[in-house]
This record gives sequence, structure tokens and C-alpha cells, in this order.
Amino acid sequence: MPLALLALAIGAFGIGTTEFVIMGLLPEVASDFGVSIPTAGFLVTGYALGVVLGAPVMTVLGTRISRKRMLMLLMALFVVGNLLSAVAPAFSVMVIGRVVASLAHGAFFGIGSVVAADLVAPDKKAGAIATMFTGLTVANVVGVPLGTFVGQSVGWRVTFALVAGLGVIGLAGVARLVPDLPKPEGVRLRHELAAFRNVQVLLAMAMTVLGFGGVFAAITYIAPMMTHVAGFADSSVTWLLVLFGLGMVGGNLVGGRLADRATMPLLYVSLSALAVVLALFTLTARDEVAAAVTIVLIGALGFATVPPLQKRVLDQAHGAPTLASAVNIGAFNLGNALSAWLGGLVIAAGFGYTAPNWVGAVLAAAALVLAVLSAALERRTGAAGTVVTGSGSLPTDTRHTAVH
Repeated sequence: MPLALLALAIGAFGIGTTEFVIMGLLPEVASDFGVSIPTAGFLVTGYALGVVLGAPVMTVLGTRISRKRMLMLLMALFVVGNLLSAVAPAFSVMVIGRVVASLAHGAFFGIGSVVAADLVAPDKKAGAIATMFTGLTVANVVGVPLGTFVGQSVGWRVTFALVAGLGVIGLAGVARLVPDLPKPEGVRLRHELAAFRNVQVLLAMAMTVLGFGGVFAAITYIAPMMTHVAGFADSSVTWLLVLFGLGMVGGNLVGGRLADRATMPLLYVSLSALAVVLALFTLTARDEVAAAVTIVLIGALGFATVPPLQKRVLDQAHGAPTLASAVNIGAFNLGNALSAWLGGLVIAAGFGYTAPNWVGAVLAAAALVLAVLSAALERRTGAAGTVVTGSGSLPTDTRHTAVH
């Protein structure tokens, strides 16, 4: 594997760390700025919405310049956003910093995946892409807990300054190690946009929003939930996030192995189990051991849905998957924003710190309903020899023409 993949993995590590570390530092940030925990949750919502908007916009802009230069621009945005968060004099400024950093997220993974695949032989492309994404999974096992520990020990501003430093290393690595690949030729936006007329693509993205939103409804408020309800010390949040990260890694590996062979059955099992576990978390959150086990399960079940959901979008996009793939990364973060907002609402309404778990259970159950609906629609249209688009049904033999 070429060293350029290391630069991409470092960038992914930094992005993964800054996205998730805020969950362990919400109480400290809220106290420093004098805002409530639900209000501090807007730091999660703002970042997620930035990814939703930034993923398609930055991906489209990325077709106009070389991929290497685009990756460097994205890492520069990431550094600026985290530095702004580190020195923010007011809560509103920190929200802006989070949004600026988030603009790099979706496009970095989308363009970075293409670059990683281009760097190796055809039979090693999947391994190259997996190597880059290793940075994201390792961030949740090492970067997020370590960042939480640093933030609780010497201040959350130091955490974001260190993450900005990771971005500088990633930027330098891209500049030094990634070859200057030419900008893509023949990319037509209308071809990419046509994929969104396919009802199955839209259903898959809706499943992504709701299913992953179920995870974040609980995990966004994990720090106050574990310290105020389960009785853990503030310092315990660090290793609880390690458990969540380990669950993520395990679920992602299992989901990746099974997604090619049984996409929809895997979604049925993981989403239904996730809904049950989130509902039970309202009870298990009151016991330290049970809460720790549940956190691992939420991470595993939540991230077991990631490979099949991403694969579902790519399969249904029919030859124009680039923008759809980037938008689906945004869909994961739209789910994060929606669930963080809803979780904050139920806490602010006085239902307690475990109430977001019920929100998550409902969202996961709704995703399961959409999965069943999607499969039923696919069977029906398959039997009829048609493909459903946003404007109606088309004969199967004209499917590619319609999308392209």
C-alpha cells in the first residue's frame, strides 16, 4: 500500500475525532459558555448540518480542480474550523467553527475514496479504501476517548487545538505524498442528479437518516446520562467512549462482511435489534455494568447498518453513484442533527436524560419500516419488470437510459 494512504488515513482520523469528541465534552463546553446541555447539543447539530450541505456542494466543486488540490483545500477548511472552535470567545462563534470544519467531512471521504482506489492495482482497491476509513474507526477507539480525557483534564479548547494539529499533519501528508492526479473528465452533474429520481435511492437515504439517527439520539447525550443517571464519575466517560468505539469497529467489520451476501436481511436484523436495545437503554442506563454493555451494543448494531446502507445507495444509483454516495454520507449526519435536536427537546421538556433513548428507538423502528417497504416495492416492481423513479415506472430495459 502506498504511503499516500497514510496521509488520507490521518485526515480521516482527525475528521472522525472532531465529529465525535464533542459528545464527551458537552458538559464542559456548556459550563464554560454558560448554556444548557440541550443548547450545547447544537454543536452536534451544527456540525451534522454542515456535512449535509457541504458534502454535495464541495463534491461538485471538486470536479473543477485536481483531486489533490481539493483534498488540500478540504483539510485547510478542517484546520481553520477547529482553530476557530479552540479560540471561540462565544458559543455562537464555536458553532460557526464547527460548521466550517464540517464542510470538509463528506467530500473528503468521497473524493478520498476515489483517490485511494486510483493509487493501487484494480484488485486492491477495496483494501485501499478500507485503509483510509481505518482512520475514522480508530478515531472512535483512540482519538475520541483521548480527546475527551485531555478536554476534561486540561480544557476542551486544548482538545480542539490538538485536532487542528492533526489536520495540519494530514494536509502536509496530502501535499507531500498524494500524487497530483488530474481533475476528473466527462463528469456531468445531470447524470448524477438523475439518480435521485429513483425512489429506492431516496428510501435508502431515508433509512440512513433514521437508522443512524437512532444511534446519535442516545450517544449525543451520553456524558450527562452516564454521570447523572448511571452514577459514573466524569472521568469514566472516556473509557465508555472507548467501549462505544470498539462496538463501532466490530459492527462495521461484521456489516462489511455480510453486506454483499445479505444486504436487506442484515438491515432487518440490525435495525430491529437496535430499536430494542435503545428502548432498553432507558432501564439499563441506571446500572453501571448494564449501561456499559448497552453502549457497546449500540455502537455495534448502529455501525452494522453502515455498510449495507451505503451499498444500497450505490447499487440503486445505477452508474452515477458519486454524488449519491456523498449525499448519503450527509444523510448519516442529517440523522445525527435530527436526533441531537430531538434528544435536546425531550430533555428540555423535563423528561430526563434517558428520554433521548426512546427517541432513538422510535427512529430505528421507523428505519426498519422503510426497509420492509423498500424490499416490498423492489419485489413488486421486479415482478412487473419495471423500475420505479420519482416520475413513475419505467421498463427494466430502459433503466440505464433513464438514469443516464
